Amino acid sequence: MKNFLIPTTLEPDTINAVKSAINQAKNTNCEIILMMISDTPDTFSSAQFLHEMRTALTASQEEVLETCHYMIEHTANCKLKIHNQFGISASVFKGIINAFDIKLVVLTHSYKEENKRIHQYLVRLTGNQKCPILHLGTEVNKEDFNKALYIENAGTNIDVKDVQQFLSANFSFEIVSQTVNFDDDYERFAPYLSEAVLKYEIDLLVETRKIEKIKFKKVKTHSINEKSGLPVLSIYEELV
Repeated sequence: MKNFLIPTTLEPDTINAVKSAINQAKNTNCEIILMMISDTPDTFSSAQFLHEMRTALTASQEEVLETCHYMIEHTANCKLKIHNQFGISASVFKGIINAFDIKLVVLTHSYKEENKRIHQYLVRLTGNQKCPILHLGTEVNKEDFNKALYIENAGTNIDVKDVQQFLSANFSFEIVSQTVNFDDDYERFAPYLSEAVLKYEIDLLVETRKIEKIKFKKVKTHSINEKSGLPVLSIYEELV
């Protein structure tokens, strides 16, 4: 069984994330977990604590959730679970990943743009988990991917054949081209990326990652996923 975790605030691109998870399941049994996270209420009163934990959904959020339920009801091999989480830490999040046996975390563009610190913290915690992460692109109608460009990080000894072997065992993506990491000089390499995307019909970027110390920077840096608008599959190096 493949289980997918989608952190969400129920923005419309959550629907696309659920579609992507359904496609990645490839007709095998799966459970898609929509996780909505909130700060723990700061109060000594039990009644006030319970009152603040009741967070009503807006009309647009209800519509997104209903659409997700509808899709799952019409997909025989998938189930949908809603997980409300109050407060988060590295150990708690690792426990969630293990408890639900998550095989892929799907991050939407809207979720990564959330301003609340708890959402930003969760995005950073996700990067330090060992399971793969699919960063969805800004093209909301694209949820299935086939041809990938592998971006090789400097200082790694991971061969593209090893990455493809991991992809073949867990996904249906095929690496059709590769390049060195050009994140620090994106503007200069952007035309070459566009050329490769058109030439090889690339619809996904693949990268590897290491665990990094979590830092909150005053000036937000943009990843290649955000700069290019293309989806990125990020794989923990030790898995390859």
